[in-house]
Amino acid sequence: MRFSFGLVATVGAVLAVAPSHAQTFDPRYPVCMHVYSGASGGGGDWYDCSFTSQPQCRATAAGQAASCDFNPYYPVNVPQSRPRHRRGG
Repeated sequence: MRFSFGLVATVGAVLAVAPSHAQTFDPRYPVCMHVYSGASGGGGDWYDCSFTSQPQCRATAAGQAASCDFNPYYPVNVPQSRPRHRRGG
């Protein structure tokens, strides 16, 4: 019984210390800039989702190791299909 309690406590402590990742993409903006910082910087890759258009993002990304992508979590307004009416007969 002590062994299983110790195992559960150890696993719980490891999971509590492990880093958690927040949502990467901000759903309020349609374009994200993916910045590649490389291993030497120690920061890793990251996303900046604060752009309203591709040209705006590209202007900011110019001269950096970065690319601009559409935000996969941005809610796109999809036109609704027309309701079908049945002919009475």
